[in-house]
Amino acid sequence: MEKIKFGLIGLGNQGTFYAGLFNKGAIENGVLAAVCDIIPQKVDAFMQDEQNKDVATFIDYKEMLDSKICDVVVVVTPHYFHPEIVTECLNRNINVICDKPAGVYTKQVRQMNEAAAKSKAKFAMMFNQRTDCRYRKMREIIKEGGIGDLQRVTWLMTEWFRTQTYYDSGSWRATWVGEGGGVLFNQCPHQLDLLQWILGELPTSVRGFCKYGRWHDIEVEDEVTAYLEFANGATGVFITSTGEAPGTNRLEISGTRGKLLSEGPNLYYWKNEEDSYQFSNTSEKSFARPKCEKIEVETDGQSLGHVGILNNFANALLGLEDFFVEGTEGINGVELMNAIELSGWNGGEQISIPVDEDRYYAELQEKNKTSKLKDVDDTRVDNTASSFGVPKAKGGTGLK
Repeated sequence: MEKIKFGLIGLGNQGTFYAGLFNKGAIENGVLAAVCDIIPQKVDAFMQDEQNKDVATFIDYKEMLDSKICDVVVVVTPHYFHPEIVTECLNRNINVICDKPAGVYTKQVRQMNEAAAKSKAKFAMMFNQRTDCRYRKMREIIKEGGIGDLQRVTWLMTEWFRTQTYYDSGSWRATWVGEGGGVLFNQCPHQLDLLQWILGELPTSVRGFCKYGRWHDIEVEDEVTAYLEFANGATGVFITSTGEAPGTNRLEISGTRGKLLSEGPNLYYWKNEEDSYQFSNTSEKSFARPKCEKIEVETDGQSLGHVGILNNFANALLGLEDFFVEGTEGINGVELMNAIELSGWNGGEQISIPVDEDRYYAELQEKNKTSKLKDVDDTRVDNTASSFGVPKAKGGTGLK
């Protein structure tokens, strides 16, 4: 079977990680055909590896697109460039996968989605955390009514500890003008996507309490506590930081029919025998509680990560399985990022979703006026594999 030809735009930490996956044969029906980076030294360093001798190289990404070498392009550049490059691919009907986030602000992401609607190309987001068996199972249980009416969601995600050396590794990192934000935009796009994906809905409003450069010498937020409100009156809290060690990743979702808890490798489900709201209104006892069964939920055990998304995209193009992630869904996480950030800039003001795009863009531009890129060596590349783990996956992914 002929393999799908992939191209990478961006040879930083993540781009070189993806190149390594192809070199290891982790993408069974895909091969790396071309790479591009605006920094020639990164391209030269890439070509020093004998495994890359047959890969075409480019400095200008439009020249790579015009070469028609690639069946699929993976965009792995700093965030501001994601919508521009994805749109160029879509306008040329070139299949494209965008790394997180979809963009820095919803206005540019919406324009990208409009291009997707007109294109014949397939478009996906690199939402690798959607492949995690725990989160897929939580989504399934909630869709089937397993927790009843949503009451509360609490996500404590502080496993993103980063050193000052990390923040000093790129001129664009942790600057308003270069990255567009901090922990919300770099580390947490996955969790903010998962939050709405698992629940099946976005909050209707948020209040964000952000600390800017609390733990690091940076411009942007490195600690956030966000308060969420949903359409039915349910509430939530999302907490994240890059300054805590050891960190925690604990997601708890409560409803009238039960509760889900994901922490570490485990997923638990407390299943009420009766809807708690109905029980409250019908019980004749003051301190009675609905009977509840605690279940350690069985999953398929697969958390395929980046490998799963790349394999799925290649296999779907070959007609072997369905596409798992629709790229236009990337705007949902950006809505949440923008709403939390806008609230944080304004003393915890309650911000409605969808966010006021023009207001957000205007306030971001004010930040950019005083933002400064760092004077550091942008040729540096770090190995990111240890920050998220590297699952193995070949052949059909089984994602749905």
